[in-house]
Amino acid sequence: MLVRLLYASRAAAPLTPAVIDSIMEQSKWHNVPRGITGLLCYSDDQFIQVLEGGRDAVCELYNTIVTDPRHVHVRILYFEEIAERRFGGWTMGQVNLSKINPALLLKYSERPELDPFSCSGSASLALLDELIATGSVVGRGG
Repeated sequence: MLVRLLYASRAAAPLTPAVIDSIMEQSKWHNVPRGITGLLCYSDDQFIQVLEGGRDAVCELYNTIVTDPRHVHVRILYFEEIAERRFGGWTMGQVNLSKINPALLLKYSERPELDPFSCSGSASLALLDELIATGSVVGRGG
């Protein structure tokens, strides 16, 4: 059974390119054998990530993320059983939201900045869908 899990968290330390590279490398290394795909968005000190795959694999990965010292205030925004993947093209795609037109963020939230803690999980998923449609995702494939 496939599931989709969307969560948000805050970075425990300042986000540097090295931190993002480390997360992406670990994602590629661990997600491929587990059949997990998804997308990671980040801005300032916040993450929003969608994970897709088998229920057990996704839940086990989420439990690992909750205990990862790079993340604090980890919150599930959305969880559903799915018939097919939306984010199947990436072992873990990424989007640096500081490089996105603020009007796109304003479309889905109160202010033109990433704040997944104050908007609905559905709005966050719609933002991710639009980021894919606009070609904002990097790191395609596995």
